Amino acid sequence: MARRDMPGRRDGGRSEPKPARGGSALGRFLRRLIAWGVGFALLGAIALAIAVAVTVRSLPGYGELKSSQTGQMIVVRAADGSELVTLGPSYGKWVPYERIPQVMKDAMVSVEDRRYRSHWGVDPIGIIRSLMVRVESGTWKQGGSTITQQLARNIFLNNTKTFGRKAREWVLALALEQKFSKDQILELYLNKVYFGGGAYGIDSAARKFFGHSGEEITLPEAAIIAGLVKAPSRYSPTADAEAAVGRAGVVLQTMQENGYVSAQEAQAVDLKAVKMVEDRAGQNSARYFTDWALPQLDLILPENDQPIEVWTTLDPVMQRAATSAIAGFAPKGAQGALVSLDRDGAVLAMVGGTDYVTSNYNRAVNAVRQPGSAWKLFVYLAALEAGYTPDDRVVDEPVTIDGWTPRNDGGRYAGEIDLRTAFAYSKNTVAAQLGNEVGFGQVANMARRFGITTPINTLPSMVLGSSETRVIDMVRAFAAVQAKGMSITPYGIRKVTTTDGEVLYRHRPETQQQLVPAYVAAGMTDLMQTAVNIGTGRAAQIGRPVAGKTGTTSSNKDGWFLGFSSGITTGVWMGRDDAKPVPGLQGGAAPARAFAAYMKVATAKRPVEKFDTELKLPDWQLEPDDEAMQGNPDDYFYVDEQGNLVGPARRPAAGSGDAGGAALPEGAAPDAPQAASDDFLNRATGKRETEAAGAGSGSGAATARPRPVPAPTPTRPVPVP
Repeated sequence: MARRDMPGRRDGGRSEPKPARGGSALGRFLRRLIAWGVGFALLGAIALAIAVAVTVRSLPGYGELKSSQTGQMIVVRAADGSELVTLGPSYGKWVPYERIPQVMKDAMVSVEDRRYRSHWGVDPIGIIRSLMVRVESGTWKQGGSTITQQLARNIFLNNTKTFGRKAREWVLALALEQKFSKDQILELYLNKVYFGGGAYGIDSAARKFFGHSGEEITLPEAAIIAGLVKAPSRYSPTADAEAAVGRAGVVLQTMQENGYVSAQEAQAVDLKAVKMVEDRAGQNSARYFTDWALPQLDLILPENDQPIEVWTTLDPVMQRAATSAIAGFAPKGAQGALVSLDRDGAVLAMVGGTDYVTSNYNRAVNAVRQPGSAWKLFVYLAALEAGYTPDDRVVDEPVTIDGWTPRNDGGRYAGEIDLRTAFAYSKNTVAAQLGNEVGFGQVANMARRFGITTPINTLPSMVLGSSETRVIDMVRAFAAVQAKGMSITPYGIRKVTTTDGEVLYRHRPETQQQLVPAYVAAGMTDLMQTAVNIGTGRAAQIGRPVAGKTGTTSSNKDGWFLGFSSGITTGVWMGRDDAKPVPGLQGGAAPARAFAAYMKVATAKRPVEKFDTELKLPDWQLEPDDEAMQGNPDDYFYVDEQGNLVGPARRPAAGSGDAGGAALPEGAAPDAPQAASDDFLNRATGKRETEAAGAGSGSGAATARPRPVPAPTPTRPVPVP
């Protein structure tokens, strides 16, 4: 059998080895690795494309992105439109791309993303450069984020430094570039990027740092603003102007390197000459006002969450004057508060302490303190309403009421004086007698009527201000006197608008009520004007008519002055928060001087107004005899404070101190008055006048002319003859 030659077998019967396919094992591994890498890359690219496509479809529209914001922005403006404070993020007004200054666009692109116009949302070169710096320095010194990535992070993500968040940022950036143009993305970025101090967007930053809109940004200002993005708090012009200027120099150099400005233009810029808006931190007293006014938005616009501008009543000039007056006159270690109202109740100035930064407790609206003799406003109002006039005679002498013996300042007594003098020199004994005569409950009722909201006791000592009250409530009461007895309601918000000017709320004056007749308010103004002209309030004179009242509590713990002039009512309080005595503190001293210092500024641009102190008394107080035929109210029946019907026969004698009528013996029923006169009954029943006359003569009663029964009114105390 012939031998068959086997392939691959040499002579001698040995087989030859097969040549290796594709080279060595390492080569095969590398080829497989590359193949797998390409495969994974293709899969990754497909996955990324799908993710970007899905994200593009889910992205909000351009209009929605423009309006999207984090938190509600509230810009609070003074009466003249100037900005008092911005709460929450401040976005300013939206500046369209075509109205954004070119220098602002160039500065931002140059310092944040020089290849902005060439990449697709993610810059591979920037990422590689950032990684190389990381390897060389050991820290992340240079970011690789593009403007589009920063926009995606600002709108959709947070600043957490994780690879997962970074991956989402890349996907969002690529999707943004697919859906919007470069100009649209840059417009969104420049209107939303954070520049520090609560300012988002170039318009808010320009207004905060330079005092004008984002459409007026100059080259040096653009350099400063663009430099803030890297570290807003570190480079803020209001926090560190030197650091801000230094960083702006780096931005200008970068703009020159990228060809946005020439060397000559860069050198011509004087960054130190840029006029910055002064930091308003030193003018912090306006925060007392905003802390009081802004919570009212919950009632005015309870469901609103859009950016708004709150236009208030605060006058910046008056607020500065009020701040200086309190800081300048408050005794060492003491606090001070001031509230000033216009004639319609608008709050013109409010100071709640000597320094808001040190203590933001608002003593003007929250603290309750004893008003001292300033409370006599209500005592004398009650007396005037009961029938007293400023010229009536009273006796300043020692008195004791229910075991309480008030003393005058200095222990001196003037004897017989008129009511005007008693008020001007704040005679405690006279106030005590008046309160006793009209009734302490009536005084409390008067205080409540005029807006006092705190608890009021009816002990005899209440006439000297033992019940605690608030500064704003006392100012409100004095303002009602200036308004001729009409009620006044303090308010601080005139209107609320959107940032585009749409009015969401406008203040509507409340319906006023007549608290006391105009002649009572006129008499009270007469008394208070005398107190300033010749009495305890002389330090409050300002060269024009002023009416007011001092108040000092025991041991000089509280000092008050409240008064009005030219349509402005102002109250000042001073004292310690711990209610310890303040040596030398009296209402007629530091508080009155602070009042005068403020009011000289507040009334400077207002015409001088003379007070209407003419007493236009009601008919029952007028002469001659034809009016007297109507009768005196003291002869009428009336209802006392306990609801008992009191007639002339049971009216207490003058000086008894009981305005409510004499007490009946226990178990005795009150004698109810005849509901109608005999004359009326005779006519109603058809009796002839002769029969009525005969019946009347037989019973010993005369035919009476019917008298009207007026509305219940307190008796008029009999003045000293």
